[in-house]
Amino acid sequence: MGVWQSYRLRIQRKRWRIRALRKRRELRSVINRTDLIRPSDLLLFATLRNEEIRLPFFLKYYRDLGINHFLIVDNDSDDGSREFLAEQPDVSVWSTRASYKRARFGVDWLNWLQRKYAHGHWALTVDPDEFLVYPFCDTRGLRALTDWLDASSIKSFGAMLLDMYPKGRIDAQPYRRGQDPLEIACWFDSGNYSIYRNHAFGNLWIQGGPRARKFFADTPHAAPALNKIPLVKWDKSYAYVSSTHMLLPRGLNLVYDEWGGEKASGLLLHAKFIDTFAAKAAEELGRGQHYAASQEYRAYAEGLAENADLWCKWSEKYINWRQLEILGLMSKGNWA
Repeated sequence: MGVWQSYRLRIQRKRWRIRALRKRRELRSVINRTDLIRPSDLLLFATLRNEEIRLPFFLKYYRDLGINHFLIVDNDSDDGSREFLAEQPDVSVWSTRASYKRARFGVDWLNWLQRKYAHGHWALTVDPDEFLVYPFCDTRGLRALTDWLDASSIKSFGAMLLDMYPKGRIDAQPYRRGQDPLEIACWFDSGNYSIYRNHAFGNLWIQGGPRARKFFADTPHAAPALNKIPLVKWDKSYAYVSSTHMLLPRGLNLVYDEWGGEKASGLLLHAKFIDTFAAKAAEELGRGQHYAASQEYRAYAEGLAENADLWCKWSEKYINWRQLEILGLMSKGNWA
């Protein structure tokens, strides 16, 4: 990378940090328990709206994995999400009625909270429908992974988003509050993915899966990005640029081996496609707060109107992380 490009990225990172500083004024503290955070705690950051039905299982999943404290921005929920979160002893909540879109889809809000509270901590940034799996996650907690990353001087950990879905119509089986959504959405696409390198930021750009074949078959270049870097040993000088797809400084995006080997990586099992999805998609399309004039949600609405079934004869049923490694979707690298 040239000197000029390096300089431009430093200026851009400074810009995102200043923007996050300004956007902090949009956040109102509902309950702030960050004084309970200990120096070694693992932190989780999320922005959400109207996800109360998902929250009991989401919190349980990540508590069991080893998260010590949750820092969550509630974007004007009216379904009880904010009130439920405020009752949880390991959760700090901020509320805002400001535009999700004008906060760069929540990135500015979380960049501020990470700058203020995550310095020196391993920070996991996910949505309420994303569930991290990684090598040995069935026997080793998240602390084991972060200890190994620390010992290996690795500061960021990549995890591709893997869209999960049921067999049959996604609205056929009702989701119960507190239920593991992967009991319903337990199928995935194992091979139809495209990958290329974003030379400006050094990250991989991954597209494909059921959303690409179902909703973006005619415009695959417009399909959602699946590359994520959700787990980072945070420093107050860092900043996410676009969701968790990429960060600055640029070196944090090199979560793959440039010389043909494999680095350890995980997956975010994305349980978006359950029976609550149609109403959620209609709400978000109406709000118009998503990327590119909400074209993704417009594609969902049109596709679901035709046929609400994502399953096909090439679909694989999820078993465990070892299956995902065998399929080449994640890797344990040299973590033994």
